[in-house]
Amino acid sequence: MTKMNEQKEKHIYTVSELTKYVRVILEDSFPSVWIEGEISNFVLHSSGHMYFSLKDAGAVLKCAMFARSNARLKFKPKDGMKVICFGKISVYEARGDYQLIAEEIEPKGIGALQLQFQQLKEKLQKEGLFDQAHKVPVPFLPTRIGIVTSPTGAAIRDILNIARRRFSNVEIIINPVKVQGDSAKSEIAKAIRQFNQLKNIDVMIVTRGGGSLEDLWPFNEEVVARAIYESDIPVISAVGHEIDFTISDFVADFRAPTPSAAAELVIPRKEELANLIGTATTRLNNALSGKLNRLAERLKAVKESYILRQPLNIITQYEQTIDDLRKDIAIRVDHLIEMRGEKYNLFISKLEALNPLSILKRGYSVSTKMPQGMILKDAGSLKVGDTVETKLGKGKFKSKVEEIE
Repeated sequence: MTKMNEQKEKHIYTVSELTKYVRVILEDSFPSVWIEGEISNFVLHSSGHMYFSLKDAGAVLKCAMFARSNARLKFKPKDGMKVICFGKISVYEARGDYQLIAEEIEPKGIGALQLQFQQLKEKLQKEGLFDQAHKVPVPFLPTRIGIVTSPTGAAIRDILNIARRRFSNVEIIINPVKVQGDSAKSEIAKAIRQFNQLKNIDVMIVTRGGGSLEDLWPFNEEVVARAIYESDIPVISAVGHEIDFTISDFVADFRAPTPSAAAELVIPRKEELANLIGTATTRLNNALSGKLNRLAERLKAVKESYILRQPLNIITQYEQTIDDLRKDIAIRVDHLIEMRGEKYNLFISKLEALNPLSILKRGYSVSTKMPQGMILKDAGSLKVGDTVETKLGKGKFKSKVEEIE
């Protein structure tokens, strides 16, 4: 009887029931928790969700961070990074795994913004956005300067004061933007591209005054860096104080430590330019005067030269020289003809000695067998009745062979 009662009171759980029960207990027990560990097996799914594990020397905890939460991250998690995660403990019922649903992640030992700055700097450096070969020189004396900054900030006031003091003729165009907050990055990038579309300035200053890392952050955004890199107009980055460095500083054609320094760099003092022009004018006048004096001396020397005082004498001398040359040429030609004539006569004598006609003139004759025309050297080549032609020193005759010895 007791055994039957025990069987009636025993509750048998299904796997799903037990897993759900465990999930409820864990979620109630750990509604929010901070966990420290090292990221491993990091995966960014195409859905935007992140899946990874947190591990230490003794255990591993699976984690998930959904797109709605990781969109706020200021850096990119990766394997081996030591972090602190905030979230709640839950159970993924399909596999029975307990896991952390992360809502926030902070890098351990370094701020999230600083880590994001380093990651973006390394990325853009590898792509070549900081290469010196891409940078163009700042014009010496621009007639029109474009300023991308807040119209109410201290930076624009400093620049305008310096411009009025140094060179009031320079025209300044301000493209007003926010330099702080979430929308600042898109406004700054848009203003840089607008100046490039209009092409109405010689140089551009992208600037703002000092502030915290968070205040200066729009100038560390990738969209601003790429807008500066793509600019055909030279860009000077002047963000914050001398100790502040932003991504914009590395991409720009020139980095100025402060807005005031940027204005002094691009706007020379009018008085200094006037002095330079005066000095250059004096040097030019002296150079021209010296050149004119030297030319005058050369002209005087030419006017007093013999050729201009007695020009006909020079012509007469050249005529005599020509006559001498003609005479010399005639002698040389006659001598050459005489030498060639002697050689010619020598060659004729040799040819006459070798000429067979000369031999015939001395009483010799040449006989040929007809009609072949074969020269006879041996009587054995003839037979009675053959026709023979005999050539003498003067004339020739034909005969028939009557007897052969």
